[in-house]
Amino acid sequence: MSAILPPAERLWWKHPLDRVEGTWIVIAFAWCMVMFFMMIYWHVYGKQNLSTETYKTTPDRFAAKAQAMVDKYTVRTETDQKIPVVAPPATEDVYMIARLWAWWPILELEKGRTYRLHLTAMDYNHGFSLQPANINIQVVPGYEHVVKVTPNASGTYSVVCNEYCGINHHQMVGRIYVK
Repeated sequence: MSAILPPAERLWWKHPLDRVEGTWIVIAFAWCMVMFFMMIYWHVYGKQNLSTETYKTTPDRFAAKAQAMVDKYTVRTETDQKIPVVAPPATEDVYMIARLWAWWPILELEKGRTYRLHLTAMDYNHGFSLQPANINIQVVPGYEHVVKVTPNASGTYSVVCNEYCGINHHQMVGRIYVK
């Protein structure tokens, strides 16, 4: 029999397995099961994957909540676009909007306090990448993603869009300050 020609019998699955083939199938299956259960284990015990809540929303409803937070907790504005810097207490929910080509508003959080960070996109899919912490979340229009965050180090963090969203995608950078 040649590897180039089709098998003489079309019912190839009825032929007995060679011992080496069977061994590789068992090894591959065992490795798949190990990887499957490791995903569950690391999610529960590894504390490296974020557990998020996701809700359906509309851009208008989410924008109203974000604007209410900005109106209540703005401490100053920054950049040429006068983006508000918001310093909410840890007991309040924190909102951040992704839209072409900006993150709004800039957040100022306290180290060691836990916040519920609400994210949504107003127009296209965006990626929330918090650097240098290496947190990545896909932000989708029409859905409100809620993540519990507890900053453990002071500093300035960059929020980068890691999902291509158009011609000025490279300029879509926001900030989070941790005091």
